[in-house]
Formats: sequence, structure tokens, C-alpha cells
Amino acid sequence: MSFSSTDSSRSWFSTALLNWYPRHRRDLPWRHTRDSYAIWLSEVILQQTRVKQGLPYYLDFITTYPTVQNLAAAPQDEVLRHWQGLGYYSRARNMHHTAQQVVQDYGGQFPGSYTELLQLRGVGQYTAAAIASFAYDEQVAVLDGNVFRVLARVFGLSQDIAVPASRKVFQQLADTLIPAEQPAEFNQAIMEFGAIQCTPQKPDCLFCPLQQQCFAFQRGLVQELPVKSKAKAARTRYFHYLVLRYADTVYMRKRGPKDIWEGLYDFALQETDVADLPAVAVVEAVENMGGRMLTNRVEEPVAALRHVLSHQKVEAKFHPIWLEAPLAAEVLERTGLAPYRAAAIEELPKSILVTNYISNISI
Repeated sequence: MSFSSTDSSRSWFSTALLNWYPRHRRDLPWRHTRDSYAIWLSEVILQQTRVKQGLPYYLDFITTYPTVQNLAAAPQDEVLRHWQGLGYYSRARNMHHTAQQVVQDYGGQFPGSYTELLQLRGVGQYTAAAIASFAYDEQVAVLDGNVFRVLARVFGLSQDIAVPASRKVFQQLADTLIPAEQPAEFNQAIMEFGAIQCTPQKPDCLFCPLQQQCFAFQRGLVQELPVKSKAKAARTRYFHYLVLRYADTVYMRKRGPKDIWEGLYDFALQETDVADLPAVAVVEAVENMGGRMLTNRVEEPVAALRHVLSHQKVEAKFHPIWLEAPLAAEVLERTGLAPYRAAAIEELPKSILVTNYISNISI
């Protein structure tokens, strides 16, 4: 027997998931609390991040900033440093801003409903639903990648989940499935089911409690659902970092807004349309900046390091450059560069690409 998204009675679905969940759920720290701050923190960290990668970051943040007041009071550079390596740094900046918003506008208490939570910066429909249900038992269904997949397969939804308009169809279905008496448990159950049972590539259909009712399994469409159109090919950017050094200092600068790695620290940068930057162009760039290269200490550039982001690829080449003299104050003001010693560099928030480079050089 198959079921479609128009079936009027679906209690079998929530019953099956609520029976499955206690026996299979992973023991995760944010599942042992009703504290809206801790739940919000976990949800922000787990956006675009697997649990295995996000767990140590969650433990670090909840230890370093045990309350929203602690997080709000922290310098942004410090917050970004703790976030380092997790990627999608706009999450960290939004998280820091939201903490300050909660302290300033809500007296340090997170709003107590789904609708009010949506007013917070960086809190979208999914995060608001997660906090509202997990912390306040509000009957509002979560909708993330795992839930999209489970609903598409079980109920045979063929709408393209990459198209924003499809969300309404899935949300309407999810809202009919969530039981009023156990919204938190149900939301946890359906997300966990998608994460460890109804997985993207190799779902465990043989031992699935929904096998007999699953539209995709009964019709051999498990690998075809959900439907998701391919994203546009990522463009490649070529970064040539001029690693300016004098004595025991390295010149670094804070990246500005409206580009990747906003607020993180890197080196003087020449971005080109091609992979190579001729030596003469490197010398010219340093001189135009106001520096003088030490000609008797020339090092070969470090081979390109590649970093793949969601919408672009970065190929970076690092050019070590020793200077005859420190950069003048006028140069520092104009370029945003500043001299840092090893201990200070360690504390700066940096992209994983820059961090990997620094870990292999002697400062």
C-alpha cells in the first residue's frame, strides 16, 4: 500500500518515528537541555556542518561562553577565532550579533515563540522551529535537508527541493505530521531518522520501520528522491598572497566586508584571473605598496593550495617576501596591514587555508 501527500490520516508515521527514536538516537549534549541559548548555539553550529565536526565546537563555545551574556560581551575577533575551521563565517558573525540583540533587546532571554524568534538576526524558519519546539514545546515542524529527504521518499513528493517555492509544499505536509503532545521528540526523531537511517546515498531500507508505507521504496525510486537540481558550477578565484616579513614579524590585515572570510586575517593580496603571477609582477606589487624587498633573501612561492567553498573555489599561492625595512606608518594605514609576532598571529582568526600555510612556516 502506498501513501501520498494527500492522505488524511498519517498517525502511523509519527508513531513509527517516535518508537524508532529512543532506540537509535545518538547521545548528544544539546538533547539534554531545554535552555534556549544552548539549543540555539547547537543549531547555528550544525548548519551546513556534520554532527561529528560540530560537536567539539559546540563544547568549546558552551564552555567558553556558558551564557548569552558571555557571548555578547566577547570581542568579535575572539569569537571568530573559536569558530576557525568551521567555515561559513557569516554564521559566527550573525551569532555574535544575535547574542548582543538578545541581551540588549530581550533582557538576555530568548523570545518564547516561533514568530518572535524569526525576528532575530540569522534565525530562519528552520532554526526558529527547532528552538521553539525543543525549548518551548511549540507545535511547529522543522524542515532541514534530512526532513526534506524523508518526506520526499516516504510520501512521494517530486518537487525540486532546490527551488524555494517547494518549501511550502514540504512545510504543509510536515505541519500535518507533528503531534501536538510530542513536538520536540518528533522533530528530533525525523531529523535523526534522516541522518542515520534514511541517508542520502545508502539508506538502510532493509531494516526501515517505514518500508511498507514508503512510496520510494515500493516503487524503486529511493535514489531518485528527493529531486534536487544541480547548483551552478563554482567559479575559481586565484589568490596570490604577498607574505611580507621583517625580522620576527609578519604583516597581516583584517579582511573587509562583502567577500569571503569577512573579519578574518590574511596577508597582502593580489587577485588575478590566471593561476600564475610573474616574479616581476610580485616585485612591482611590493614596491607599489611601499615596501622594499631584500634581494639577497629570496624564497620560492609555496605551491597553490586549494580551498573549495559552496559557491567558489580558491587557489592560493603564497609568496614569502623579506623586506629591507619595516613598512612605514603611511603604508600600514593605507593598506590595513600591521606587524604581528608568532604569539599574536596564533590568536588571530584566520581561514583554514591561511592557518595551514602558517603551520608550515617558521615565524
